[in-house]
Amino acid sequence: MSKQSKTFFGIGSALLTVAVILGAFGAHSLENTLTRDQLDAYNSAVNFQVYHSLGLIVVAFALQWLQGSSLPRWSGFLMLFGMLCFSGSIYLTTIGAPPIVAMAAPVGGISFMIAWALLAIAAFRSPTTA
Repeated sequence: MSKQSKTFFGIGSALLTVAVILGAFGAHSLENTLTRDQLDAYNSAVNFQVYHSLGLIVVAFALQWLQGSSLPRWSGFLMLFGMLCFSGSIYLTTIGAPPIVAMAAPVGGISFMIAWALLAIAAFRSPTTA
């Protein structure tokens, strides 16, 4: 496994661990603190962190399968950036950050979309074997 693959695999796994911790924290500690809308937003942030942490693991394998393409690497970076912007801004606003912080969430969502599109492009561009 290449160094980049190991890095994305490790970061994805670590962020999955963090997502489970944050999900449990939300379910057991924030349920009586946040409004229903805030808790729903928090849970969406956790869910998107899970999806894109798994996406980083997919990127790790794509880097092995699609050698020679830089698109999977860029996809991984965009997933990380998206998690920071999308999930991070939602986590922060639910614990009291100013509402303007939430303006980073759409940037994160766009990053997620581009990341998955780059991964798809890399797959379709890869040579086919018999």
